[in-house]
Amino acid sequence: MEKQPGLPTHTVQAVPRIWFNRFHAAVYSCALFAFFYHRLLSLLQATTLLSFTSFLLLTLADLVFSLMWVLSQAFRWTPVRRRAFPDNLRNKLPEAELPALDVFICTADPLREPPIDVANTALSAMAFDYPADKISVYVSDDGGSKLTLLAFIEAARFAKKWVPFCKEHKIRERNPQAYFTSASNGGYMVEGWREMKDMYEEMKERVESAVERGDVNEDQVIHEENLMAFQKWTPGFSRRNHPTVIEVLLAAGKDADAMGHAMPNLVYLSREKSITSHHHFKAGALNTLLRVSSVMSNAPILLNLDCDMYSNDPAAPYRALCFLLDPDLSTTLAFVQFPQIYHGINKNDIYGNEYKRPFQINPLGMDGSGGPNYIGTGCFFQRRAFAGKPALKPHSEIILEGSSTNNGGREPIWSQRTLEAAHRVAGCNYEQGTEWGSSIGFRYGSLVEDFHTGYMLHSEGWRSAFYNPPEPSFLADFPMTLNDVLCQCKRWTVGLLEVSFSCFRCPLTFGLRHSASLIAAMSYAHYSFWPLWCIPITIYALLPQFTLLLGLPIFPKATDPWIFLYVYLFLASYGQDMLEYIMEGSTLARWWNEQRMWMIKGVSSFLFGFLEFLLQQMGIFRSGFNITSKVADDRTAKRYRQGVVDFGVASQMFFSISAAAVISLVALAVGSVRVLLQGGGDEMAVQLFISGFVVLNSWPVFEAMVLRSDSGRMPKRITLFAGFVGYAFFFMAELARGN
Repeated sequence: MEKQPGLPTHTVQAVPRIWFNRFHAAVYSCALFAFFYHRLLSLLQATTLLSFTSFLLLTLADLVFSLMWVLSQAFRWTPVRRRAFPDNLRNKLPEAELPALDVFICTADPLREPPIDVANTALSAMAFDYPADKISVYVSDDGGSKLTLLAFIEAARFAKKWVPFCKEHKIRERNPQAYFTSASNGGYMVEGWREMKDMYEEMKERVESAVERGDVNEDQVIHEENLMAFQKWTPGFSRRNHPTVIEVLLAAGKDADAMGHAMPNLVYLSREKSITSHHHFKAGALNTLLRVSSVMSNAPILLNLDCDMYSNDPAAPYRALCFLLDPDLSTTLAFVQFPQIYHGINKNDIYGNEYKRPFQINPLGMDGSGGPNYIGTGCFFQRRAFAGKPALKPHSEIILEGSSTNNGGREPIWSQRTLEAAHRVAGCNYEQGTEWGSSIGFRYGSLVEDFHTGYMLHSEGWRSAFYNPPEPSFLADFPMTLNDVLCQCKRWTVGLLEVSFSCFRCPLTFGLRHSASLIAAMSYAHYSFWPLWCIPITIYALLPQFTLLLGLPIFPKATDPWIFLYVYLFLASYGQDMLEYIMEGSTLARWWNEQRMWMIKGVSSFLFGFLEFLLQQMGIFRSGFNITSKVADDRTAKRYRQGVVDFGVASQMFFSISAAAVISLVALAVGSVRVLLQGGGDEMAVQLFISGFVVLNSWPVFEAMVLRSDSGRMPKRITLFAGFVGYAFFFMAELARGN
């Protein structure tokens, strides 16, 4: 095929709704000024301490709502959509000139992150439609588990058949489990798939039987060199105290597949741990991978994948290179972020796991003002972005500054010298006295090290690009229980607050003082202040209900002209949000469940995370990184497929959720009866609406409390607690009403 250098490798276009967004923002801003004018009048006209306090709390809630709305306009100001043309890149660039690619995969717990799933992720990356000898896959096992190493020994052996099988038959789904499940259900079947499936099932059974036993038997390890690797697990070896373990399981210059072609490099790494040293969780593991890979393969392009996020598109590297190799972008382009998309989400997405706004809608807006944030997976980096500001140093100089040893590909990755250098840079004390984690590599200082890293890169002058292809390039697993969803969100909440209020790096000040634009700073600030949602949501979950029981009106009457302003602000905000969801390919039911989860998180994840952060700042509590479980039993998975919310554990966050639901139900019931018997519906209309809206959104909570008998129902003690809180709330309101 003739080379066609004139064809573009990518394009960028403004999203058509830009001008509508700007017009809407102008009108809505005027409405907000009028709204706060009315709020001020209400405060000045308050005749009692109770009414003044109520108006003051409402004003606080509405100020936070308004702040978050103003910041969110950054996502709507200049949204752009990118297209990539990988075939044009292939025509322009011979395979010999393609840059090498290092793939980083991190795992930490074989019980919560099944080793066979991690191995499937690695196999999907090893089978990219990309020169195999230019791919190096590094697996960081922060749990230091023999089970994970066994899984990758098995995967290395299976890969010699799997990689050529995929390339020969041009299979798209190169995660074995995903492909064989699809093929068994009538999907893309090719000659020999049944034999490959049998081979995979045998490998899977060996790995899962070892996981079930909790140990590796010697008879499971075929090659003596692999058996020697397990000898490093001495009696004193633990996940928090062990030496560095590096095993080269496949090497491009030594191993060949079943067709005689070179295999990608596959390296298992468990960095050194010591109970006396301070460890950063994922960022520390990624920085170790950054240094180890630099002395083993030193590829200029890096791909970071979560252990459960596998490749769904073998051409993904070419799609990313359409941007990374563009000379007009490459000098300042740090990374290309693909969206995090989950497979297997039920029809209506009961937990809001799609995360449509942060992972697919908002990045379009950020891309028009410097680029999206880094979300921790599905991201292609330039290695030099981790060495400092753009264009300061060429790629070849980066590692000399960071690790003092640069193999640069001059020696085989299995050579003794290379392995010694790799062990040295993986030491737990290697970073002491260096700038790793502060100005070099992935950044420390937050539980959301991915968000922090992207924020700091943008503040240093780097840009990024967001690419959302028509078909997902990567697919991930998601939590199937409400508790896991809320715990994950609570961890994000604490981490975001650490970025916002620690190290004096608030995006609205630090980012602007450096290289971030105002729109980019507002985008990062919106995410950083995300946990502040707990303030207005909690106030609106309690105050209108309490004043309804008191008979104290705190909103305009239904016949007051000011009510139209309140209705407009509510409907315009909700309506725009809904339209954006639907225009970006979601459904009305999914949008409804997402906004329901937003309210649930407001009185649980955001609130508990906010309190935890405050305790952490006072030195009373120290947050830890809790891994989200990727394992679900059959009953849990069945409930999820049926769209039934799982409350099956006595989570502390369920107490606040159930209490808020019961309080609104009590207020709605008592308030409705009083209006029917005593009148006053005109004055209490908004408070009745708010209570009813909360009750409507809380239907799954009431169902789990009263109507269900399965193991996913609400625990009885939480139901009893919620009932007691509802009664106490009513009793206090009656006391205040009597006074």
